[in-house]
Amino acid sequence: MTATAAPMIRPATVHDVPSIALIINSHAELGRMLFKSYAQLYEDLRDFAVCEVDQQVVGCTALSVIWADLAEVRSLAVEKAFHGRGIGKMLVRWAIDEARRLQIRRLMSLTYEQAFFEKCGFVVVPKESLPLKVWSDCVRCPKQDKCDEIAMVLTLHDLPIIEAPNATPTPRGVSIPVLEEIED
Repeated sequence: MTATAAPMIRPATVHDVPSIALIINSHAELGRMLFKSYAQLYEDLRDFAVCEVDQQVVGCTALSVIWADLAEVRSLAVEKAFHGRGIGKMLVRWAIDEARRLQIRRLMSLTYEQAFFEKCGFVVVPKESLPLKVWSDCVRCPKQDKCDEIAMVLTLHDLPIIEAPNATPTPRGVSIPVLEEIED
């Protein structure tokens, strides 16, 4: 690494939001993820961790709780100049550790980076096997009905199976929850 300090993963703070937005939205411009507004980032700030090198935020991720037994690894992005340095894997490791702390047995990701997530232990699953709640961001996505993301799941077998109601799976043929327009 050309940087003098080792990468450090830490919980995000309000001071990190401009950097997180810049990193995420540079990937969104390439069609790799959804844009995030400052308002969205402030609202979800407790879900985020950042990677810092030489006091500069160079990567981020979020772990969003979906259900008692499922959390989503979201907004995983690393500045291009820092690709290939293991930062993405460090951020996924943070998400896994956070899921363990919360006792959440399964992590999922909707991704274009299948090989990367496979190296992290995730496996491809049918999109329909995920709860409908997972698709709530789809209404904001320009791809909507033509979604080409890959659904992947990692099960933490060392955690106990939780006794909780099941989340409603996505019905076959439904990819995006859309509210019907109500006429006046």
